[in-house]
Amino acid sequence: MDGIAMTEMEKLKAGLAYRYDDAELVAMKDTASARCARLAAVDPLDTAERDAAAREILGEAGPELDIQPGFQCDNGKNIRVGRRFTANFNVTVLDGAPVTFGDYCMVGPGTLIATTGHPLDPQGRRDRLAVSKPIAVGDDVWIGGNCTILGGVTIGSNVVVAAGAVVTKDVPDNCVVAGVPARIVRRLG
Repeated sequence: MDGIAMTEMEKLKAGLAYRYDDAELVAMKDTASARCARLAAVDPLDTAERDAAAREILGEAGPELDIQPGFQCDNGKNIRVGRRFTANFNVTVLDGAPVTFGDYCMVGPGTLIATTGHPLDPQGRRDRLAVSKPIAVGDDVWIGGNCTILGGVTIGSNVVVAAGAVVTKDVPDNCVVAGVPARIVRRLG
């Protein structure tokens, strides 16, 4: 930026290391936490209000949105989901970078989708540094319960991520992945 210092938000958006304790980033996270708390407070039987509260969190959402209680995120506005998206109970999306889901995706309970990581160097962690990398998920994806999806990963379409899997690398279309780290265990037609 030609000698002009970047803000921490600009660093985050550029994919560079940033200080996650920066006041602007803390305010963003606090806003997301407040919106998630509002969603959590909605009567689960009031589907219209639950839908409205969920849409207030997300950057974009297609029709037939279903987000169950316990949903948490860092920003929310970096999350874009397609038609008939379901997030089961206690899903966490750390969306410092964009997280996109295609149509007809289901995320199982207790799943963590984390765009953000921290340095291996202890000084970087002491300095409260982080780096966020986008996550993209195709159409017709079922992510089982208690999975972890790490930053920088792209998951293709027609994929099943078996319960408990940790996805650290890209996943092609039409397969089932399982394990830690996740590996292809079956091809789908």
